[in-house]
Amino acid sequence: MVVGPTAAGKTRLACDLAERLGAEIISADSQQCYRGLDAATAKPSLEERARARHHLLDVADPEEQLDAAAFVKLADAAIAEVAKRGKRVIVAGGTGLWIRALLRGLLAAPGRSDEFRAELRREAEIVGVAGLHERLARIDPGAARAIRPSDRVRIERALEVHALTGRRLSELQQSHAFAEERYVPLFVHLAPPREILWDRIAARTREMFRCGDLERETTRLVARIAEVPPAARALKIIGYGEMAAALRGTCSAEEAEERVAARTRRYAKRQGTWFRRDAGPPLGWPIDAPGLSDRASRWYEGRPG
Repeated sequence: MVVGPTAAGKTRLACDLAERLGAEIISADSQQCYRGLDAATAKPSLEERARARHHLLDVADPEEQLDAAAFVKLADAAIAEVAKRGKRVIVAGGTGLWIRALLRGLLAAPGRSDEFRAELRREAEIVGVAGLHERLARIDPGAARAIRPSDRVRIERALEVHALTGRRLSELQQSHAFAEERYVPLFVHLAPPREILWDRIAARTREMFRCGDLERETTRLVARIAEVPPAARALKIIGYGEMAAALRGTCSAEEAEERVAARTRRYAKRQGTWFRRDAGPPLGWPIDAPGLSDRASRWYEGRPG
């Protein structure tokens, strides 16, 4: 499992290890799975894909919604296929929820209730999302501490789980944390110093806006939305909504770039928090230091069992 925040260098290290170990790479990225959305998702390049076979890239269209359950099903099939060929598996990505679901299975929680969600939306019109968060704090303080007051989707889900089961989401998650692992993982956790990560995010964002790929992909996405409205959900992916706003003229390209960099930094912080909890301390930094790939591959080779 090669994990860590965005721009930490997961793809590069995964490719290095795949070449050394005779492995194939399973992508655990909730954005790189969509076709035609390459620039803003930092999808592995053609050169990187030539170095090692990648799975679960470009497996859904923007109007489709690939969730953790669908990812686990696809990943299980890909892992079995790789194993049949006698190859090893490297799971690389930054979507912590998907990685947790792959290792421990899905949380035993009820499905979505559109009726209950509609009630919450009506309530939110009166009290706002902050009011829903206050309600959650009274019902499930643990979940409220873990969910940002502005995160409407996760707040609704936590309230929904309690309403449908009578149990707190935080309690279900705690019991799920001790579930038997479906696979025995070896984590390679990358966590560069913040100043380095921020510089890398800034450089990647700058290149994304300068090269023109983001603008071209967003233009195609907007055209697709006109034909297939559900594709609009892809505008939530960092980069595409901001570029769409720039194309509409509601902000400048410079403002869009600043917003993308800021959102990416916030996302990286959340990923860092998740992986410090789920993957433990980082293996080491920098990834291009001599010997890190050697050490990681020897660690893999020498692990018991």
